[in-house]
Amino acid sequence: MSSEVSRRRSVTLLVGTRKGLFVLRSDAAREHWRVHGPQLAGYEIQRAFLDHRRPGRGYALAEHPVWGKHVYRSEDAGQSWQPLPEIPRHREDETAGSITRLWSIAPGGDTEPDTIFAGIEPPGLFVSRDAGGTWTPLLAFNEHATRQSWEPAKGGHAVHSIQVDQRNPQRMFVALSAGGVYRTLDGGRSFEPVNVGVRAPYLPQARPLSGHCVHRIVLHPRDPMRLYQQGHCGTYRSDDGGDRWQEISAGLPSDFGYALASDPADPDVVLVIPERSSQFRATVDGRIRVYRSRDGGRHWTALCDGLPQGDAFVTILRDGLDSDALDPCGFYFGTSSGHLFASHDGGEHWRLLCGFLPGILSVSASVSVAP
Repeated sequence: MSSEVSRRRSVTLLVGTRKGLFVLRSDAAREHWRVHGPQLAGYEIQRAFLDHRRPGRGYALAEHPVWGKHVYRSEDAGQSWQPLPEIPRHREDETAGSITRLWSIAPGGDTEPDTIFAGIEPPGLFVSRDAGGTWTPLLAFNEHATRQSWEPAKGGHAVHSIQVDQRNPQRMFVALSAGGVYRTLDGGRSFEPVNVGVRAPYLPQARPLSGHCVHRIVLHPRDPMRLYQQGHCGTYRSDDGGDRWQEISAGLPSDFGYALASDPADPDVVLVIPERSSQFRATVDGRIRVYRSRDGGRHWTALCDGLPQGDAFVTILRDGLDSDALDPCGFYFGTSSGHLFASHDGGEHWRLLCGFLPGILSVSASVSVAP
């Protein structure tokens, strides 16, 4: 990339909190950030992202105890937001049986710029072909033969991770708690559970086909066969597109956690933030430590320069850690206490961007190039 293009690049963070959406912007140096917000003030923002396929367009999932649940769309890179007329739901009503929460929203393939997917609670997967205007249920998933094995987990009973192969939109991975990871190779006409190798000691079967409590999955954008998973019982890697999973928890202080991110330029680089047990669900020993592997999880290094190392008992949720696509890679995470941390050197050093925001539910990083 030319130096001129590099100078025109900028980074935007969409930070979803329990009281609205905050937007942070910086140039490619990532030294100085401007903070805007809260937008959609008073709403819980479960997930938000800027869509690389349509420069300036973004989506946000918002919920208010009085005003209800909405999908919002932006056409000006997050400066303003407009509610869309429909939301994904199992039925026309908005009762708990139809929808409890909007959990996830994700882009489709690069060749389908108006296609987006959404996951909800009770577990459901939906697609929109008109940029969120209308929604269609993917019944091959929603009515899957293994659905009877899906059960609520402490963090919800929802489709929370949707990963589409950008180069082959017929190929997609979906995860739910508690249900496991599912894969489609035909654009959603059929789905199969792909959970071989994942421990599930809370289930009666020794090697269950489904029912696993998955917390997050990531499909690497450069290697479509490489996936990472953070679950209720361990961190895992797949090298064959989900056919089998290999546990890579050795070297971590806990096999429990939510947050997971990779370096878009290197499929062997993965970051996790372990937490102490499913009963405690906060940082191990009250120390905020990001663990990085540069060899696909075979070895781990604790990264803590600039992070609190005492009496910091916080939670980082499944959508609370993300990376940009710059070189070196930048990483960003937010905590239940409303603290937003950033590293612009691959995790070696961290600094606080914002303190005392409302509790952070999600962080999404995107890079754009000015014309």
